[in-house]
Amino acid sequence: MRSEREYIAGLYARLDAERARVKREYQASLGANGVGAMERDVEVRALARERKRLDVVDNGLCFGRLDSVSGEHSYIGRIGLFDEENGYEPVLLDWRAPASRPFYVATAVEPENMRRRRQFHTRGRRVLDFTDEVFGRPGGDERGDAALLAAVNAPRGDGMGDIVATIQAEQDEIIRLDHPGVLVIEGGPGTGKTVVALHRVAYLLYTQRERMERHGVLVVGPNPAFLNHISRVLPSLGESDVVFVTPGDLVPGLHVTAEDTPEAARSKGSLKILDVLAAAIADRQRLPEEPLPIELADVTVRIDAATAEWAREEARASGKPHNEARAVFTEIVTYVLTERAIGRIGKGWLTRDDRAAWEDLRSDLLKELAASEQFTAALDQLWPVLTPKSLLGPLLSSRERLRAAGADEVLWREDGEAWTTSDTPLLDELVDLLGPHQPADRSVDLERQAEAEYAAGVMQVMKLDRDEMDEDVMLSPEDLIYAEDLADRFVEHDTRDLVERAAADRDWTYRHVVVDEAQELSEMDWRVLMRRCPNRSFTVVGDLAQRRSAAGARSWGSMLDRYVPGRWVYRPLSVNYRTPAEIMAVAGSVLAEFAPGTKPPESVRACGVAPWSRQVTEDELPAAIEEFVREEAGREGTSVVIGPPGVPGAVPPSETKGLEFDAVLVVEPERILASGPRGAAELYVALTRATQRLGVLHRGPLPTALSGLEERTICITT
Repeated sequence: MRSEREYIAGLYARLDAERARVKREYQASLGANGVGAMERDVEVRALARERKRLDVVDNGLCFGRLDSVSGEHSYIGRIGLFDEENGYEPVLLDWRAPASRPFYVATAVEPENMRRRRQFHTRGRRVLDFTDEVFGRPGGDERGDAALLAAVNAPRGDGMGDIVATIQAEQDEIIRLDHPGVLVIEGGPGTGKTVVALHRVAYLLYTQRERMERHGVLVVGPNPAFLNHISRVLPSLGESDVVFVTPGDLVPGLHVTAEDTPEAARSKGSLKILDVLAAAIADRQRLPEEPLPIELADVTVRIDAATAEWAREEARASGKPHNEARAVFTEIVTYVLTERAIGRIGKGWLTRDDRAAWEDLRSDLLKELAASEQFTAALDQLWPVLTPKSLLGPLLSSRERLRAAGADEVLWREDGEAWTTSDTPLLDELVDLLGPHQPADRSVDLERQAEAEYAAGVMQVMKLDRDEMDEDVMLSPEDLIYAEDLADRFVEHDTRDLVERAAADRDWTYRHVVVDEAQELSEMDWRVLMRRCPNRSFTVVGDLAQRRSAAGARSWGSMLDRYVPGRWVYRPLSVNYRTPAEIMAVAGSVLAEFAPGTKPPESVRACGVAPWSRQVTEDELPAAIEEFVREEAGREGTSVVIGPPGVPGAVPPSETKGLEFDAVLVVEPERILASGPRGAAELYVALTRATQRLGVLHRGPLPTALSGLEERTICITT
């Protein structure tokens, strides 16, 4: 034990020295002179990332050791450390390195040329003890179950922890899978599918850092509570270039304030909505009921239906997005109006042979039209500039417009701009269908370009080869530094880090995307995600049995074959590491009712505490909930009350998806079951959040699927 403590103390000394070195270089790079601003920014960002990586690995820096049959020792940890004085010999292997793989996959049957696996138990920087597993001995287990069970039985903290020290063989195979397309990981509650997906991201960033680092990784989760729950996993593994969003966050700046009915969500999630959006845009490309007069200095011209129809056909035929096609529409209308005006003004004296006079008159008319508020108003009436929100909001709040677009009546709502998560893919689609809503202002760009060219000219003059200059002309270092500073001054640098830049940019593309609770995503949601990752590199996590969205997936192929035919693979997880057998038996009865034939995951442990139920009256319910909260407040770990709307202090099942708690109280399961066609799936989710203790309070008759619960007259402590 003493030698192990000394070795690990030496690792921490190396970590501290490396931190100090990076900090010095970081401070130096901030004030560096004589280098371009862009090069300086690149160096500063790289060092900032390295500082983050080194700052988060204190806890459990080294968690294991491998002893080979030849007598060599390898220490395994969160990051790699090297002995610079001895040819960069590794003193700590990164858990993702190929040489570390036997730590996770070696068994008594297949020891991978290893003799022993040692697991350290630490608190902070201190080694408390360790457990050994010797391979090949009679009766040797396939894995160090003691370490695993200690981890799954430990009280839950505020967020999800990593499993880097207890990754199981089936999980390791998925984490290291070499597949360039879409990987679907499906597993029931407690199988660790989310944490496996996050460790896979860390592995990909380690093995493909150069390809992935510049664009980052996107992680999509069902709600903010879930994202907060998982947000510590990747930083604890030394990875920070990851953007966490919900589906409603995929359009920057959108604030979701409402929730759709299941019928509206189903309609918006279907690809048929694309026809509705196209028709809604076409409906805003109008023809005048009466000719629109445009008064010019010497003549009044009119935009009639025939002219507008010709211009509309040409604009639509251009294939450009709506706002960009407005230029085509305007060009045709302008041509017709100027021809008519010239014909009237020049009648009797102007012929086409008089080319100069003709062009001068046309030029004057074009200037008049460009300055005419009447003409601009007419264009806005016939071919308005639209934004996604200015199109979709009025569409959803107008039964007339919905009918004109061929939309389902269920889409109508009183407040068109009470945005929902299901609106996100529609607004994102409209960004491309409409195009930019403001003409590009090139004046600022041209001014910057001129300044940069001037600065470059200064640099060229001041850096002329001395052989070509007069011998009396001497350049000082200050001259050259001034020239570079002058050039840098005209170059705009974005000082935000990758996560900030990516999250604010709708057009940002990622090298890899993780989608959790993917069974909830609609066909339209997948279109948004595919735009965000053109190379189609995804880790998809879900459980079809837990689907609650009416627009969600009924099979993985129905969502993925359209985009990645033949490029997606499926890997199941069947072992439940979270939910004890006593609780899973109850949840399994609910699963059998709404998803017959679906096998629940097999729990690796029992907790020794029977889940209970208690019938209460409406008056007794608040006190019973308070009693549960009070009892759990005196225990280590986390707890939650889950129930339907209106239950005081309860959160809905949908808000707990992917989360885990030591103790769970499910209130009024009969109302959860009756809440809709997916009520049974909601109840299944609620029951499987507990890792130790489960209680149920019911006012009405206990649902048949929960008949296995032990009925209690009082809440009990264990």
